[in-house]
Formats: sequence, C-alpha cells, structure tokens
Amino acid sequence: MELAIGLVIIIGIVSLISTLLIAGKGDKDYRNAVKRNTSNLTWIYVVVILISLIAVGVYVSWFA
Repeated sequence: MELAIGLVIIIGIVSLISTLLIAGKGDKDYRNAVKRNTSNLTWIYVVVILISLIAVGVYVSWFA
C-alpha cells in the first residue's frame, strides 16, 4: 500500500512539472484563437437553446 501511494505521489509531481513546462510555451496567436472559439461556442449554444425551447413548446402544445 505504501508503494502504491508513493507511486501516485511521484506520478502526480511528474505530471504537474510536465504540465507547467508545456504550458510555459505560449502561442502568440492563442488569444485570437480563444476569442474566436469562445464566440463560435456561444453562438452554437444560443442556437441550440432556442431550437430546444421551440421543440419543447411544439411538444407541449401538440402532445401534452
């Protein structure tokens, strides 16, 4: 049991260090890509929510 806990701790530390090293390498166009992706996702959510509300309204008015 002590060996398993030690391995989990070692793997967690190695993972944390690896993540921080990889995250340190930034992309100069990252902010523009994030802004565009966030905008696209927002529009997708708006459209899906509106279609879902319309579908619920049609279901309630015809089948309930």
